[in-house]
Amino acid sequence: INPDQRQVEAAQQVGAAVIELHAGGYCEAVIAGDQKSASAELAQHHAAAAAAQALGLEVHAGHGISFDTVAAFAAIPQIVELNIGHFLIGEAIFSGLDSAIRRMRGLMDQARAERLGARGA
Repeated sequence: INPDQRQVEAAQQVGAAVIELHAGGYCEAVIAGDQKSASAELAQHHAAAAAAQALGLEVHAGHGISFDTVAAFAAIPQIVELNIGHFLIGEAIFSGLDSAIRRMRGLMDQARAERLGARGA
């Protein structure tokens, strides 16, 4: 779903247990170098993820996440799963699957560690 409060509420109302936030808007803004739009999109993801968790929904994100954008989503505490398989398989053509997975996992772990470090500071 789009990172929109109304869509989060609608998902909860129809009995969904899990939502996947569509990351495409943020990812496209990053690729275009549009920092203002990227910041606005990311703020919407933070708000939607928090709202979803408050409603008891599990939060995932996907669609367009790459090495350049994964840290922003890995740092959102409510997101428990990132759907990145399509990107990883595409990247594996050039660098190998093991290398692609290790690089992605490293970026995710670093973003989460920085988030936790900032919370403790």
